Amino acid sequence: MRLRQGIVAQAIFFTAAAIVALSTAALLLFTGSRGLAVFGYMNPAEFFLSTSWDQNLETFGVLPLLAGSLLTVGLALLVSVPLALGVAIFMVEIAPEPVRRAMRTVVELFAALPSVIYGLLGLTLVVPWVRESFGGGLGKGILAASIVLVFMTQPTIVSIAEDALRALPESLREGALAVGATRWQMIWRVLLPAARPGLITAVVLGTGRAVGETIAVQMVIGNITSRVPNSLLKGATTMPAAIVTQLPEATSPEHRAALIMVAFLLLVITFSLIAAVRAAGSRGKARPTTRRRPTPAAQAAAVKGGD
Repeated sequence: MRLRQGIVAQAIFFTAAAIVALSTAALLLFTGSRGLAVFGYMNPAEFFLSTSWDQNLETFGVLPLLAGSLLTVGLALLVSVPLALGVAIFMVEIAPEPVRRAMRTVVELFAALPSVIYGLLGLTLVVPWVRESFGGGLGKGILAASIVLVFMTQPTIVSIAEDALRALPESLREGALAVGATRWQMIWRVLLPAARPGLITAVVLGTGRAVGETIAVQMVIGNITSRVPNSLLKGATTMPAAIVTQLPEATSPEHRAALIMVAFLLLVITFSLIAAVRAAGSRGKARPTTRRRPTPAAQAAAVKGGD
């Protein structure tokens, strides 16, 4: 009976895995085949290197969209990552339990908010603040979108980073403190290196959230595609925002193929981020084969000696 149940369970898991794999392959095949059709209208160099995306002129260079995505996500992560890691460290190592529970509830609440709520808050609070503080025209642009993304990526990074730090064995902390290391030395030299794979996962998944965000960014970035962005205060666009804005109105085969190719590039970026997470996890699970891993006390002693 147990053998039969095991076989049935394996069959169910195998079927589910096969469905996911086939669905992913079908998605890549569909977007890739439809997107590659754009090269029947223009050469790859024109698509990837042209500095203008204008559906009225039938010029579709992905560089303005790609540059807008990179600038928006990069600026957001520059602020979001250290802030989120600091919050996670505070929750695990410093905050009393009631404070930690309250902060955890707030983080989960922010994680559950729909994207359109972030976009609405950005439109009513962030955009006017940018306009009044920097004189940035209408206030819409990369800076406003990046500020919105900072708040949107915080819950993802904080939650995963907190779990990674909390999963560390208590012996690491005890060993560091036993040899006289300060709390800051323990965190910086012992806990953060030990939790590195989990922290990398948190950052990569937060990056994926920022790269794929559409509605909130589309509401505050200005949706200008005709040029490569040259200012944080001027209107721009991102790859997802361009797709959701233009695809319903794309009538020419060339325009639709170009947008589907942008979607294919987004899939490639997303799968690359997932692969990076898996690689980080694999490195974290690896164990040295030529020498024994230092004990927590030895690690702490090395920390104290290095300072």
